[in-house]
Amino acid sequence: MGLFDQLAGQALGSLNSGSNQNADNPLLQIAGSLLQSQGGLEGLLAKFQQSGLGEQAASWVSTGDNLPIDGAQISQALGNNTVADLASKFGLSGDQVSNGLSAILPQLIDKMTPQGTTDNATDLAGLDLSSILGGCLSKA
Repeated sequence: MGLFDQLAGQALGSLNSGSNQNADNPLLQIAGSLLQSQGGLEGLLAKFQQSGLGEQAASWVSTGDNLPIDGAQISQALGNNTVADLASKFGLSGDQVSNGLSAILPQLIDKMTPQGTTDNATDLAGLDLSSILGGCLSKA
């Protein structure tokens, strides 16, 4: 079982036990920290646009299918320093962070923008993260 499967499994376990889902799972903490450090959803999407990955990011916001992204593209968009800082903060490798984010960000942003726009986007606390993580597990 890979690290992502373990982290997602931990998050699902915390959801089932009723504990605070963001506090119990590093992958969700990383996503929350990333959103905060990039100036929210709009700032994060701008990073992808600026790095030539705007089509992927736009697909996550839209109501259509989500285009995939890989760990190398995550590092390209966020910058190696950002990935390294997140890895250090959460005790993971840069590859674990970038690959984990590549699996969860498309679905996370998609769920945050259910109407296909960033206007009135839902924050992380308002999401059913079990469905997001379950979807990631089924693709892993």
